[in-house]
Amino acid sequence: MKIFTSCLLIVVLFSFTGMAQNEEPNLNKPDSVVLKMIKIAKINNQTMNHLDVLCNRFGGRLIGSDAYENAAFWAASKFSEWGMQVEMDDAGELPVGFNRGPWFGRMLSDNGMILHFATPSYTSGTHGVQRGHVLIEPKTQAEFDRMKGALKGAWVLISGDSDGWPINYSVKADSLRNAIKAENAAIAEQNNLIRKENRKNKGTKIPEKELLPLKEEPALFYKEMCDAGILGIIQSAKIPIRVLYDRKNLEDMTFETLPTIPDIKLDEHQYAIIHQMAEERHYFQLEFDIRNHFKMGPIVYQNVIGIIPGTEFPDEYVIVSGHLDAYDVGTGGVDDGSGASVTIEVARLIMEAGGKPKRTILVILWAGEEFGLYGSHSWISRNKDKLDKISNMINRDGGPTVPTGISIPMAMRADFEQICAPINSINPDFPITITTSEPTERPTTAWGTDSGPFAVEGVPTIGFQTGDPKGYNFSYGEIWHTERDLYNKSIPEYQEQAAIATAVLVYGIANLDHQLSRDGFYIEKSQEPSKKKKK
Repeated sequence: MKIFTSCLLIVVLFSFTGMAQNEEPNLNKPDSVVLKMIKIAKINNQTMNHLDVLCNRFGGRLIGSDAYENAAFWAASKFSEWGMQVEMDDAGELPVGFNRGPWFGRMLSDNGMILHFATPSYTSGTHGVQRGHVLIEPKTQAEFDRMKGALKGAWVLISGDSDGWPINYSVKADSLRNAIKAENAAIAEQNNLIRKENRKNKGTKIPEKELLPLKEEPALFYKEMCDAGILGIIQSAKIPIRVLYDRKNLEDMTFETLPTIPDIKLDEHQYAIIHQMAEERHYFQLEFDIRNHFKMGPIVYQNVIGIIPGTEFPDEYVIVSGHLDAYDVGTGGVDDGSGASVTIEVARLIMEAGGKPKRTILVILWAGEEFGLYGSHSWISRNKDKLDKISNMINRDGGPTVPTGISIPMAMRADFEQICAPINSINPDFPITITTSEPTERPTTAWGTDSGPFAVEGVPTIGFQTGDPKGYNFSYGEIWHTERDLYNKSIPEYQEQAAIATAVLVYGIANLDHQLSRDGFYIEKSQEPSKKKKK
């Protein structure tokens, strides 16, 4: 079957180019470059090698970390090695940096266990190995006063289910907590009256009144508990564990005002066991060693831009991109190693095939996507003059699934049929279906990936629709911002096909003798239905 497929590929490719068997390809012809890219990708596809370096040499690539800086310089060095122009594009800075080291925890008791947990980025580690008893957090001032002496050296279980973010300890958060404390104090006073009334009516036919529930707020006495000397706080987390970063406090951090206690998100099943033991007042201890390290800032983060200059229309552009940064509880294998590695391979294939596109190709690895599309917003703010000259912005950030189709307005259909024709000769398992789309309203706010800010500016952001046609049971929700975002969650054959399909698409758009028409992509104001004025 493999021999038949290879032979079929050769026949299709030679039919496509119209070349005689012994004719040397003319690399000045776009179709010959495409042919060579396909050949290179079939024999020596490097997409998974790029992903291996990003995930397993550098790891989680959080902006502000050494891993991000190392990955950025590595990618830039590869672009330069392949003969591209390279721009390290300053996109912003953070007041401090963060590097994550290893972490470990265990419960010390007759039924002790290794603990499964994580901590959000830009939160505190332990001061070496720290061991302490366990308490459940207080909900009222009276409870705090009763246990404040026991808080010293304790790990404190706080309420709520973790959403991945750390507990907010900002001044604004303290103000909200103070308001809730006042509410709970009033509720506690009413409950005391209810208890007295119930005791008075005990033995009579008057039914016992239920106590009023206290208002729940995780780490309600956060500041007071820290002052009392707790070792850290522990919150229940669903599996797989998702942890993000300290977005509420990061911008105001200095090296002198770093967080001081660990914020631990613990496997919900282990949390339930430990909470019950603490509630029953068993004596046991927890031990943690968490190596969360900071570095002095400011820390500049950069987009990495590889440039392939246009030969005829150098001031017109095609952008192909993915974001380089990734949350560091995993290694960014999917989000967005699946996009960054494909983007890097697109650059390599075009350069190795001797591509000389008519319009400039910008290969961009974005910084700070996970923190709020920092890199793409920054680039757009500084390059407004280029936006009308961008034929298309292709961004991969949806996981390691394979291109299955593309949807475009009628005005682009003839161009895309020509551009995408070679893709269907690559692998018969992964055909591309072209469908025609109706105009949509131009978004007013960016969606949650780096193509979003471009869409707001009216730039076409046409990329492949993707899927899992071979049924590998990929689930983006399983890995999104969790500990499972690892290299081995990628799907090699999908990644490799995505790289060559994207390279063909990018090079084809860049080699049109005209800029892609935007007609019918967004609804123009003149096309919008008139709105009747209210009487």
